[in-house]
Amino acid sequence: MKKLRVALLAVLLPIFSVGCMSAAQHRQDVRDETPDRLTVGTVQREIRVGMTSAQVIEVLGSPNMVTTDEKRREVWVYDKVATDHAYSTSSAGVLALILAGAGNVGGGILPSFSSSAGASSSTQRTLTIVIKFDEGNKVRDFAYRQSSF
Repeated sequence: MKKLRVALLAVLLPIFSVGCMSAAQHRQDVRDETPDRLTVGTVQREIRVGMTSAQVIEVLGSPNMVTTDEKRREVWVYDKVATDHAYSTSSAGVLALILAGAGNVGGGILPSFSSSAGASSSTQRTLTIVIKFDEGNKVRDFAYRQSSF
């Protein structure tokens, strides 16, 4: 009888305590890691003085804002903001089956224990890229700013 109880607990315990995931694991599951995401690394690797506006669009896409300076040269601004939210809740429970009895008569008691926890996280990233063109529509200068909080 004692072996039966131990065997049942060995089988049931993992079944009733599975399913706990941390907020970090949930965040990793929902994170957008698409290769065409605009990053500082993309700007540092790809943008060069002398590039044409068509080449810039090929790398960065269309700008958010196009203005001109005092000499009527174009200035392109890329302003990107991303907010990541992650929320995780976990609960675990254990249902213990205790078999007791005398002789061939058996009885059962089913105590249970449970707990739950939750966490949330929110981060925001900003990236601003300013590209200045010369009179021939070629990059003459560029700058970028990134923040994360």
